[in-house]
Amino acid sequence: MDRFQAMQVFTRVVEANSFTRAADALVLPRTTVTTIIQNLEKHLGVRLLNRTTRRLSLTPDGAAYYKHSVRILAEVEETESYLQDVSVHPQGRLRIDVKPSIGTLLLIPALSDFHERYPDVELAIGLSDRKVDLVQDAVDCVIRIGELEDSSLVARRIGVIERITCAAPAYLERHGMPRTIDDLQRHQAVHYFLAPGRNHGWDFLVDGQLRHVDPPGIVSVNEWSAHLACGVQGFGIIQTGRFAALPHMQKGELVEVLSEYRPAAVPISLLYLQNRQLSPKIRAFSDWLAELFACCPLLSGRDENNPSVLECKRLMAQGARISPQAQEATRQQVPVDPPEVLV
Repeated sequence: MDRFQAMQVFTRVVEANSFTRAADALVLPRTTVTTIIQNLEKHLGVRLLNRTTRRLSLTPDGAAYYKHSVRILAEVEETESYLQDVSVHPQGRLRIDVKPSIGTLLLIPALSDFHERYPDVELAIGLSDRKVDLVQDAVDCVIRIGELEDSSLVARRIGVIERITCAAPAYLERHGMPRTIDDLQRHQAVHYFLAPGRNHGWDFLVDGQLRHVDPPGIVSVNEWSAHLACGVQGFGIIQTGRFAALPHMQKGELVEVLSEYRPAAVPISLLYLQNRQLSPKIRAFSDWLAELFACCPLLSGRDENNPSVLECKRLMAQGARISPQAQEATRQQVPVDPPEVLV
């Protein structure tokens, strides 16, 4: 039995959740895939998969074997890539996890540019607000917002997220415009939560100091588009990323409030395991992502007559006039020599 091939077949069956789809992806007969998995289980002396007529599921042994197989296959691929000097042409499958708002509004609209540059890199993008474990969930890299906790991961800061406090005009007509932070206690907020019963509080910069508030509210949601929709529908004031609110502000569906007390910007970073630092595909994605975020007007609040995410560089080349901040960020492709630190 070719154990390396067996690992490849097993991981593809797990990821496809189907023997048939895995066989199609591997260009193998279904019977061959079935036989390989059966021989692998016999060789290991354990059952890896629970099979029914409708679905597959991993046994505890199967979950452990899958985790280690993904790591081994990735390391073999990276070693071969390094020895073959394919850094000019990165290739292979790259598993990414990103917050749905970032993925939907910023990353996915720009993917055609990435695939034009790196056609041999296959992206598997997970959209999730939960905090994934890169080893346990077999993810190569994650995009995270906010200050980072100490860990054994390598982090590259790729930008910042400007936040904004806003509400629907209809809500403000009914309840009035808040003039101070204390006024929020007489308003309604639409809260965002990750865990039930744990709403994210709000914070504002006041004279350079961070002030935390927890305004009252009658609606809480745990999904970004629903959070925005509640704000647009006038259920209350929301605090969210400026890039997410901008399309609704341009349509007149949301209006900024308390503009003199804006929330502090939060960093956005790409994280990956230490043993992935030499991976050409991660390096390519990291550099592309930093460039994307550097010339993205939405991320720094440059919302008046500004180009879309990937238009900055093209317009600059044509001599068009865009904001000095966008020009400088685009030229520098911040960060130029990306700092990689253990966090």
